[in-house]
Amino acid sequence: MAIMTWDPWREIEDLFDRYTRAGGSQNQLTTTGDVARNWAPRVDIAETSKEFLIKAEIPEVKKEDVKVNLENGVLTISGERKQEKEESGKRFHRVERQYGSFTRSFTLPDNVDQSKVEATFKDGMLNIAIEKTEAARPKKIEIKVK
Repeated sequence: MAIMTWDPWREIEDLFDRYTRAGGSQNQLTTTGDVARNWAPRVDIAETSKEFLIKAEIPEVKKEDVKVNLENGVLTISGERKQEKEESGKRFHRVERQYGSFTRSFTLPDNVDQSKVEATFKDGMLNIAIEKTEAARPKKIEIKVK
């Protein structure tokens, strides 16, 4: 069994996530009395020596309903997940997934090449690769022994 260190900030983040998913502060009543939920896709951000990688979960959203914009060093992902309409003979007893418009924005570091951004969308996953500038890439320096 591995020993794990306790991270109180992680616990606070988990608690906040559970609260907002359960209908916390993000919910607002609409004029019909229904609850409208704001939501944002979960993302993973990774870095390699050559690029930054952003992976966003956007299930049940069509490629046409997703936009990726890069302007003034800020990458913005936006779109909309449309809610199913009730059909005759079909009633929803519980709806936990969130629907509607979403926006996520990320300020990029100065060492990215804004002209080299590639976005792909497959199986509900949006993958964005942003190359680093040549100057920002790590360089090996050979040490000579005398």
